[in-house]
Amino acid sequence: MKYVKATAVLPERLIVEIQKYVQGETLYIPKPEKTHRKWGTCSGSRELIDDRNAAIRSAYKTGRTILELAEEHFLSMETIKKIVYSK
Repeated sequence: MKYVKATAVLPERLIVEIQKYVQGETLYIPKPEKTHRKWGTCSGSRELIDDRNAAIRSAYKTGRTILELAEEHFLSMETIKKIVYSK
């Protein structure tokens, strides 16, 4: 999160109004919910995990055991179960 001076981006009358509630503190203003992105969409991590999970499901369907998949992917057996039993 980067820091931006209020005087550089907000009109004076809005700063005066905000100062009625907060003075000299750091104030976080969140993005609107419609602009939120799911975790990992910017970095590509989400896509990598989705691909990994698809490979795990495919291997399970072809006969690999949950224990084998857990050891191969360095995940717990419970995590593998969640992946293979989810839709």
